[in-house]
Formats: sequence, structure tokens, C-alpha cells
Amino acid sequence: MGTKAIKQFVIYSRKSKFTGKGESIENQIELCRQYIAAHFGADEAENALVYEDEGFSGGTLERPQFQKMMADSHQEQFAAIVVYRLDRISRNIGDFAKLIEDLGNRKIDFISIREQFDTSSPMGRAMMYIASVFSQLERETIAERIRDNMHELSKTGRWLGGTTPTGYESESISNVTVDGKKRKACMLKMIPEEIGLVKLIFDKFLETGSLTKTDQFLLAGQYRTKRGKTFTRFAIKGILSNPVYMIADEDAYRYLVENEADLFAEKELFDGKHGVMAYNRTLQKPGKAHQERPMNEWIVSVGKHQGVIPGAQWVQTQKILERNKSKSYRKPRSNMALLSGLLYCGKCGDYMRPKLSNRQNAAGEPVYTYLCTSKERSRSQICNMKNASGNILDAKVMDIVKDLGKNSEAMARQIAQAKKKIGGRLAGYDAEAARVRGQLANNENQIKALVLSLGKAAGAHAEKYILEQIDELHEKGKSLQNRLEELDAMTRQHDLAGMEFDTLRQMLSTMGESMEEYTVEEKRAAIRTLIRKIVWDGENAHIYLFHHDGADSTGPEEPSREDSK
Repeated sequence: MGTKAIKQFVIYSRKSKFTGKGESIENQIELCRQYIAAHFGADEAENALVYEDEGFSGGTLERPQFQKMMADSHQEQFAAIVVYRLDRISRNIGDFAKLIEDLGNRKIDFISIREQFDTSSPMGRAMMYIASVFSQLERETIAERIRDNMHELSKTGRWLGGTTPTGYESESISNVTVDGKKRKACMLKMIPEEIGLVKLIFDKFLETGSLTKTDQFLLAGQYRTKRGKTFTRFAIKGILSNPVYMIADEDAYRYLVENEADLFAEKELFDGKHGVMAYNRTLQKPGKAHQERPMNEWIVSVGKHQGVIPGAQWVQTQKILERNKSKSYRKPRSNMALLSGLLYCGKCGDYMRPKLSNRQNAAGEPVYTYLCTSKERSRSQICNMKNASGNILDAKVMDIVKDLGKNSEAMARQIAQAKKKIGGRLAGYDAEAARVRGQLANNENQIKALVLSLGKAAGAHAEKYILEQIDELHEKGKSLQNRLEELDAMTRQHDLAGMEFDTLRQMLSTMGESMEEYTVEEKRAAIRTLIRKIVWDGENAHIYLFHHDGADSTGPEEPSREDSK
């Protein structure tokens, strides 16, 4: 008898890691396998190919694993592509329609198990298109609803929460009615001492026309942010570009209209007293710096707070900022420097960065120095640490690293002592990590049991409750996984734990003379393997090895005794 030909099924799963909602990738795959096994056979389910994209939106098909799946579909004969839910593929009706047409032309079925859609039948194809239309409609409706809500909120001119801008604090005011609902509203209340600093920053910037000079002025005067930190150019620019400080006067109105802001305030409300509230001003993405939207996307109204910077001055400030963009500050880099990120100023504790000169030394190498960033920013008013010769300091540090390799036995003894001390801490971390892993395994077993029972409860009332339990266990699993990652991070803080010590011993024994053949990147990597930080005191560099309780110094090494040539 001939053996049964196994059809090649494909499972595709997608999840945006930013939402924190919906089925996990693992659950999507398991549910798809259950469906394939129940309708097409266990062998087909076991041999199904899996493609998964995590952290990608359903609004586009430009996803790496999805693109790979489609490319593979031209090379192999797929029987069907199976997804847990329709929107795992796409929320765009145009993209979805083209996809279904392409698969249909190549006789590849498409199955969505949650909606029970199967393109192997004409009715299934029709229902698929209808569902996709509603999926896109829902997405567009939600986006429109959000913008409509922002329009309504802008009419109140209230503060919506979050970190208050320098010079203001949030104050509760009488309730307002939005869409027939009573909501507690807040407004910005001026803090006199802070708002005085804001005015000073605007005045100094308009006087100098330079963020760098404004930064130097604030450093020299030891002015601090509302969180008690020194100002940075980024923080200064954030204040200068924030329309919350602009007085709602005729100049402000004209500027907003000319730049096509979505204005929700009549001209009469620009009374020359109140400030401006701009909503939808930044595009916020988790894990990334906020990006400022163009002004024609802002939703602007007159706020209930008092403005402080006349419209003409604020507009002039924006023009200077725009003009300076073409010559904005860029951190100089040296391709030769080896100690960037490791070298600290012994006087103020700030980083020392490399700065290239236009000269070359006798060996034909570019001459560079390391200088304290606080010294540079404040023009030596905050710190006047001597610069360090980058060429000499780097060479001396490399000599020390090579000596550590040559004297590997003595170094091995230090490594063994550090390993023994750190081992005690790691044991505690390992014990807790083992407990969390046990809880994770138990949690996963509960999910798998519910997934198995879900197949038997398909179409029954219990299906809804089983799915809810799966969601709850999935959230619990994420919390446990986060804790496990924290423990792993604490373990990694002990840089040379476990086998890394033994690897380091072997590396030291072979490092020595071979380092002359290393590339710049390899030399940097070797230095960072051994050295945690280097502190420059103006004459000597103190090198610190291994991270254990701060008592990790080799003692005051003296790789350089040169002055600030």
C-alpha cells in the first residue's frame, strides 16, 4: 500500500509587542496546530511550517517573516496558510484583497480559525472580504474617534496630565462636561521661581542666538532643572520650543494660522494674557525618543493658564532654532580613540571624550586629546581638568592590557578571588530564578491544558470563559518572564561570572603580543573585557578592573605623566 501524501500547511502568527494585548505568539501557533490536526490530520499539524513576526503592526505587509513566507510559497507547494485571527495577516483591505487573489491563483487556501473562514469555498472567500472591510473600518473609526476626542478636549483648554513643564504645576479646577460626562479637570498653575528661570532661558537664547552659549550660561550660573539636574541642550531646546509658554496674543494667532495648525479657538480668545495649549504635538513610540509632529497636525486652543513669553518673542525663537538646524551640534568622533565611554574626569566625574586635531604625530597618526565634557560645555568655568593626550594614554593602557596577558598567572589569581566572591551572590540569584522558572513552567502547563480543552468546547458557551482564562494566565506569564529577565540582568552585572572567568584566563594567556595585530574595534573589545572604567586626575590614569563592591581597582596605575599638550 502507498503511504498517504502529507500536505504542507503553513502557520503564520503576528503580535505587536507594544500593545500588551491579544494572544501570544505561542498560543496562536498552538491553536492553529490544534485546528489543523482536527480537520486535516495529526501528521499535517506536526509538519506545519511556522512563520512568526513579533513587534510588527497589522497595518502593513512589510514584515520580515511574512515576506519570507510569501517568497517560500513560490518555491514550495503550500496547501494552506492558517492564522489564528484574520487581522494577524493585515488590517488593510487593499493589501488583504491582493493577497487572497494571489493565493487563490496559486491554489493556496487561507484559513482563519477564530472567524471560521476558509477560502476553499466561494462563501468563505466572500465572508473573508466582508470581515476584512469591517476590520479596516474599525481601525479607521478608532483613529477618528481619538482625534474627535482630542478636538473636544482642546475646547476646554485644560491640562491632560503627565510631566508638567518647567514653571508650572498641575492644579484641579471645577469639573467640566465633555460629551455629557462629568470629568475632573486640571489647569497649569504658575510657579514664580521656576517661571523666572524660563524667562531667563528665552532672554539668553534670544540674546546669543545659540543653544551652546545658553547652555554655558546655565552651567556657569549652576542653574538646575526642576528635577535638580544640570541643563542639557536637549532640555533647553525642549523649553524653547514648547508653545505652552507663548502668550495667546495677535502674533501668536497669526503664526498658528500661517502654519495651518488645527485651531480650536476664536481670534477673540487670544487676549494677550492666557497661554497656548497644543495637543497632538509629539509622536510617541515606546522605546524611542518622541518625535515632534509638523504644526499642521497640532490641535491648538487657548489654555486656562497664564502665558509668559510674548508671541513675537516665541516666534522669533522658533525661527532661530530652525535656522540653527543646519549647523546643529554634532559630537566629534575619533576613529582611533580606544577609551571612549570608559574614561572619566577625576575632578567632576563627567565623561571625557576624544577630540581630533588637524595635526599628525611622527608615526603619521592623527593627534587627538581627551577632554572633560563639563569643561568643554562650561568653557572651563565648572571644571578645568587638564586634557589627556589620547595617543599616549591609549598606548599606555594597551601596554597594561598586554602586560596582564603576559602575567596571566598573577591575573588568574585575582580572577579566582573575584569569582569566589561573586559566586555567593550568583547562588542567590540562581535560586530565585529557578523558583520563577518553575512558576513559568506551571503557568505554561495550565495554558496548554486550557488550549486542549478549547478544542472540545468549540462553539459552546464555555469557549468564551476558557479564552478569558488563557488571557489571564498569559498576563501572569508576562509578569513572571519580566522578573526572570530582571534576575538575568542582575546576574549579568557581575561581568566575569561563571565560565566567563575561565574564558578570560584562556584569553589572557594568548593575548599578549598578538594584540599588535588587532583592529581598532578588536582592541576596544579587549580593553572592555578587562577594564570597567579609567579615571584621569590630570597627571595619572587610575584603572579599575572587574565590578565587585567598588574595591576593584588595580591600584593607581600611571600610564601617563604628560601634561595637557
